Amino acid sequence: MPTYEYECRACGHRFEKRQPITAAAIKMCPACSKKKVVRLIGAGGGLIFKGSGFYATDHRKGAGSDVPKCPVAGDKPDCARCPKNPS
Repeated sequence: MPTYEYECRACGHRFEKRQPITAAAIKMCPACSKKKVVRLIGAGGGLIFKGSGFYATDHRKGAGSDVPKCPVAGDKPDCARCPKNPS
């Protein structure tokens, strides 16, 4: 359930209310009881990933990440064009 932020245009009271998406917006201010409340546009909530499997290192355990790469060919470890290769 999302949390909506409201502000009363009459008294300036700001408050939050947790409501279902299908619920109607609040009209009456809980502080001054006037019907001048408007729903504010918020930034929204952040997305939080919990648990394992969200990092590149989790998917590549022992996949050869410790093998040095050729600076010329990129992904090939035994490149003939490599200046470090004596052949």
